[in-house]
Order: sequence, then structure tokens, then C-alpha cells
Amino acid sequence: MTPKAAYEVRMIGVLTLMFGFVFFDRNAMGNLAPFITASLHLSNGQIGALSSGLSICWAISGFAIGALSDALSRRKSILLITVVIFSVCSVLSGLAPSFGVLLASRMLMGLAEGPILPIAQSLVVLESAENRRGFNMGVMQNLGSNLIGSFAGPVILTMLAEYFSWRGAFFVAAVPGLICAALVWLYVREPDRNAVVAVAEVEPGAHAAEAPPTSAAASLARSLHYRNMWICILLSVVMVPWMILGWTFLPTIYGSLRGLSHSETSWLVGALGISAAVFAFIVPGLSDRLGRKPVMIVFTFIGIFYPIAALYYQGSSWMLALLVFLGWSASGTFPLFMATIPSETLPSRYVATTLGLVMGLGELIGGGLVPWLAGRAADHYNNLAVTMWIASGLGVIATVLTLFLVETAPVKVAANRKAALTAAAGRAIAA
Repeated sequence: MTPKAAYEVRMIGVLTLMFGFVFFDRNAMGNLAPFITASLHLSNGQIGALSSGLSICWAISGFAIGALSDALSRRKSILLITVVIFSVCSVLSGLAPSFGVLLASRMLMGLAEGPILPIAQSLVVLESAENRRGFNMGVMQNLGSNLIGSFAGPVILTMLAEYFSWRGAFFVAAVPGLICAALVWLYVREPDRNAVVAVAEVEPGAHAAEAPPTSAAASLARSLHYRNMWICILLSVVMVPWMILGWTFLPTIYGSLRGLSHSETSWLVGALGISAAVFAFIVPGLSDRLGRKPVMIVFTFIGIFYPIAALYYQGSSWMLALLVFLGWSASGTFPLFMATIPSETLPSRYVATTLGLVMGLGELIGGGLVPWLAGRAADHYNNLAVTMWIASGLGVIATVLTLFLVETAPVKVAANRKAALTAAAGRAIAA
């Protein structure tokens, strides 16, 4: 293994672990919601607001600080600062005496966590070999976040809350982030300031050879000339709340609507993490071979069914876990529409800026508004099932949107170009 390949593997490992504990802290609110609701007497609307508040701040800082990291060409140092701050915010959540203070602590956490994903994505794009870009992005974004944050998180946090308190669970959640900051300091390097993402022409009017933009604003202006950027932004707007609604309301749905114990609920919610960890390999890996577009279509369609299974399947808990596990496989598409497809569409060195736009608008519009509105709707109709109906509808919209993507997978783009050149040569000979 070459030194470059060895560093690539090491960097992916550290970023995967780090982002896993970002989601361990982020998902803690939903996992501990049954305990916090009883302690602070919160409504469904307030639970949704806690999720929305974090998402809004996540979106704003993700774009703003992501753009700052591009402008300064300083990714590692900014990453270190944000990881330390979000760990401290978990302690503040555990100290909160009221809804207002808890909301403020979650919003501050959103400000700290927001830039972590686009900066980590930019590191993956700049340091990965082209033929492993989709796979590496899937592993970094989905494996740790779901194996640690969505699988281990519900089980560990529920146990801590039962044996100690929900406040103690928040305190424990702060520790791993500080460890990850040390690992980033030791094992992740600042990429070459002159590194540029080279991509093939994948849309009419796209010119891979054009000079890179000279500012973040110019980079964003250029990105909006590409259909894929618009489709990826819209996918982010509908798929982010598709996922957040599951994190936020499934623990309460399993307990209040289905009458399951805290222990059963924690394992069922943990199945989401196992699913996303498994499909973090499968979905991006398939897209490297079969193309981004067909894989996006199939898996967003499958995502329609996890809310239906959670509400209406009446069999064993094991079969329910399996059905939700399969439905949650759509989470494997997130690295594709949030990072891989945009980075392969737009020839720009402002990677964190453009990826921050896709993630930021998804978090701001989808994550910021939909969970709060869904919680308010559940209160209005006195039916928590409304939240899952909305999630399923978002899956339908996402599936339709994927039909309009332009293929960007290098293997497919090269094959299409070869076929076009062969056809052109044939026409020239015939003439």
C-alpha cells in the first residue's frame, strides 16, 4: 500500500469515528425524549422544536463555516474547534432545567456540529482516489454515524437513563467527542491548498477545463447552473426530514402507540443504525459500479416503507425490526446526493461551500421546519401517526426527484463518452 493510500484509509477511519459520535450526541435528544418528556412535561410540538432548532443552526453554520474553511483553506483546525464545542454542548443539555434552556443548548450544539460534515466531506473528496470516492464518502458519512450514533446510541443512552438519569446520559455523551478531537489532531492533515477536484463533463454546458471560481459566491453562482445541484438540494430538503422524523418520533411511537418497553424500543431504534451502517457500504458501492441514478431511484423508493411498517405491522418485534431495517436502507443515498453527485457535477475547489449549500438548505428547510410542523400536526390531530405519514410522503417525493438526475459516476460517464465517440466515428465512416 502506498503512503497516499495508507493515509486515505487512516483519514477515513478517524473521520468515520468522529462523525459517529457527532450523531451519538445529535440523536441523544430523540433517544432520551421519553425520559425528558416525563421530567420536563414537554409536548410533541416542543420535542419537534428541539429537533428543528438544532437543524436550523446546523444548516446556517454548516454553510457559513464551510465557506469560511474554503476561503481560509483551513479545514483541520476548524474541525478541531467544532468537535470540542459540540462535546461541551452535550454537558449543557444535561444541565438544562427547562425547555427554554434545553432548546438553547441544542441550538448551540447545532452551530458547532453543522460545519463538521461539509468539512469532512471536502477532506474525503480532496484526498480520495477517484474510483473510491463514492465508497469512501458512504463509509465516512454513514458507517460511524449509524453504527455508533443510531445503533449503539439508543441502547447505551437508554440504559444510562434507566440506571442513572437522562441528565447523566448527556454527560457521558460528551466524552467521546473530546477523544475524537485528539485523534483528528494526531492523524488528519491539512490538505494541499492548491488541491482542485477534477471531474468529467456530465451535463450539457459543463466545462471541466474552465478555471476554478475565485470566490465562494462565484462557486455558488456556478453551481446553480447545473440541474444536478438543484435536484440534490431538493433531495436534501425532503430526505433530511424523512430521516429526522424517524430519529425524533420513532422512540415515542414504539412506546406510546405500540406499548413496547424502553428496552425493546431502544433495540428497535438501534436497528436503524445497523441498517444505515450496512447500507453505507452497499448503496455507494453499488453506485460506483451501476451508476448513481439507478441506485438513487431504487433506494429512495424503498425508503417509503419504513414509516408504514412502524405504524401498521402487527407481528413480532423481530420482523418489525427487519422491515424497518430494510426501509431505512434509503439512508445509504445521503452521501450520494449530499456530496458525491455534487462534487462530481461541479468542477470547483470550493468543495465545502457547495456541499454546505446542499446540506444547509436540507437542514434549514427540511430539518428546521418539517419536524416542528409534524409535531404540531400530531398535537392538533391528537395522533402521533401523522409524523410517519409525512415521512412516507417525503419518500415518494424523493423517488420522483431522482428520475431527473444526470448520471455522474465516473465508470458510467466514461462508458457513455466512449459509446458517443464510437457512434460519431461510425457516422463519419458512413459519410
